Amino acid sequence: MILNQEGNITIITHETASIIELIKKMQALYPKFKNDNVIITLTAINKLSTKDIVEFLELSNTHRAAKHSFVIVSDKIDVDDIPDEIIVVPTIEEAYDIIEMEEMERDLGF
Repeated sequence: MILNQEGNITIITHETASIIELIKKMQALYPKFKNDNVIITLTAINKLSTKDIVEFLELSNTHRAAKHSFVIVSDKIDVDDIPDEIIVVPTIEEAYDIIEMEEMERDLGF
């Protein structure tokens, strides 16, 4: 897992660990990025299932409840199969766009 900080955005890049191991590492390191918007890039994974994405649900809900964005980047999954509570986009640029839109909504009180 690689952590990169860009302003108020933390980018977490998956390396070689399983999804479960990645989530455990993220939970352990959560205090480091709990006040940031989070982008998780899973583009290095060749096979990704809906079940893998749903593993992030608890962490995503916790983070979003604290009024921060939580976006997963993967082009290996059909976004129509993903629960609405989790945001999955195919590119990092779209992840930045989602965060920008959500920050505007929060600023406007939505």
